[in-house]
Amino acid sequence: MFAVMMVLHERGANVLVPFGENTRYDLVLDDGGGVLLRIQCKAGRPRNGAVCFFTASSYGHRSHPQQMRRTYVAEVDAFGVYCAETGAVYLVPIRETKTGTQAALRVLPARNGQRDGIRIASDYEIGSVVVTSTRARARTAALPRPP
Repeated sequence: MFAVMMVLHERGANVLVPFGENTRYDLVLDDGGGVLLRIQCKAGRPRNGAVCFFTASSYGHRSHPQQMRRTYVAEVDAFGVYCAETGAVYLVPIRETKTGTQAALRVLPARNGQRDGIRIASDYEIGSVVVTSTRARARTAALPRPP
């Protein structure tokens, strides 16, 4: 969550954090024009040339869960994804992910050359974060400001 907050802040966005626990989103992005965007932060993991992240929360750790997984449909507007291995931060609108449990952002070209129906990671990248042992620093100066 911290990496996503840093990049959005460095880009001049107003970032709000919900008060309390158990909200379905981690951050709110205020565009300054009356539009609020609910963001659920996720960790991305590199897998087979893509950054993969979960698009549903797991309730398997609770005793007697009514459902094992719960999607964020109609509860968030976008996923803020940070991949520590690439250092990149992505902002992915939920409408561009399938309603399953996982989504992927392709970093390397598909082996079969396919491009249709594939989310290219660079299309969603909003910045990068360099993590050192004492602090993180956002590198976003060359990126456009959010809409």
